[in-house]
Amino acid sequence: MALDGAIDMTLPPRCPRTRPLPAFSVVPAGSRRASQANHGSHTCASAVWRRNYGAIRPSQQPEQEQIGQGWRPIMSSRLPEHQFSELIGMIYDCTLDPSRWEATIAAIKDVFQGESIILSLNDLRTDRLLIDKSVGWTPEWRQRRDRHLAEIHARLSEWLAVSPSLDTPFIASRHLSQEHLANSAYMKEVLGPLGIADVMHIFLMQTPTHVSELVVMHHQSYGVATEREIELAALLLPHLRRAVTISRVLEAKEIENIHLAGALDALDCGVVLTDRNGAILYPNRTAEKMLRKGNTLQDIGGVLRARNPAASRELRTAIKLAAEDETAIGATGLAVHLNAPSEQPIVAHVLPMAGSNRRRDVQPDAVAAIFIGTPPDEGTAADTLARTFQLTRAEKRLLVSLLSGQTLAEAAQCLDIAPSTAKTHLASIFSKTGISRQAELMRLAMQVLPPARSP
Repeated sequence: MALDGAIDMTLPPRCPRTRPLPAFSVVPAGSRRASQANHGSHTCASAVWRRNYGAIRPSQQPEQEQIGQGWRPIMSSRLPEHQFSELIGMIYDCTLDPSRWEATIAAIKDVFQGESIILSLNDLRTDRLLIDKSVGWTPEWRQRRDRHLAEIHARLSEWLAVSPSLDTPFIASRHLSQEHLANSAYMKEVLGPLGIADVMHIFLMQTPTHVSELVVMHHQSYGVATEREIELAALLLPHLRRAVTISRVLEAKEIENIHLAGALDALDCGVVLTDRNGAILYPNRTAEKMLRKGNTLQDIGGVLRARNPAASRELRTAIKLAAEDETAIGATGLAVHLNAPSEQPIVAHVLPMAGSNRRRDVQPDAVAAIFIGTPPDEGTAADTLARTFQLTRAEKRLLVSLLSGQTLAEAAQCLDIAPSTAKTHLASIFSKTGISRQAELMRLAMQVLPPARSP
């Protein structure tokens, strides 16, 4: 995504009853600040963020819309380029230093004009939270919320069973009936007393072993989530997903600069640091073994290459974007299929390294860190996708073959079906999953299943 001064996603007003405000106007803070005082405050980093950026730029002449008896500015989704760049940098810093998540989600909360926010990454195998950060909650109110997790998870499970994509957020005001909201114990005992008008769940990962989401709450003084918040979520989602995916691979461990070699060698996954041209600056022990074997990654004159030409092209593109503008990387370099299509898939995730001092200090010349691991068994991935998207048995069998690295023609021959039948099944899989290319199937599998350890 190219950036040209600012990211412009300006939306038309939702309410025709508008009136101009003077420059520098902000949401009247009375009830909002009182509510914040009752259940937590921002970190110092968040206060600096609000002071530096705020919600409205001086150049804007915002308008207000009526919300109940009050008014609020009609906010566009325009973010200044430097603000967006700093926010993405904060997100990626968290992969190497998980202690930064709280300040980062506080900044995200302010961009969303939220009242409170929660980020979690849960390892379901051990009932352990690898990441559990919240802003705007006191311990007491967080405990009250957690007592209603059964209700929350039930509603989310119902939504995920019918949602067309993990990229689609769950928004209480849009996806729950008024009858349910009126009878909800969670609403009566937690959200209502806190003055929360709406809750937005942004899904970063859903697997049999891991669940990760970002939850943004909006106060009554702001109102319910609009298209602005949905489009902001779409902007941030690929970066949040990349950071959480790599955090999961690292098991949310901090990479200390002073013990870099030992920290990277202790990881089960392969890690390669490269410069802007893809030159290998540092491989950890696991990556060195891969490079010596040369069956997935190769060292060609000191430059990192994958055996799969398409993977090499995507790695080069991701490294180039990481060097020039990490905010534009999107999904490029996430779950890259490294080896030949006929072999057990091995995937890589590219982390930009040049966008902040925290990451540059790991290796000053490095612009990218490539984390390499193997995905789970293709049968397990197909099982999960089949359940999630209600695939037929025939579609699931074809999916298993494709995830194992076979071409469509090879899969048809292996399954003893006509090529035309295979094409029909594939078209149905595309329709149900919302993707349009066979190459995207592996990336989709990586979204719903965690990568296994490196070979």
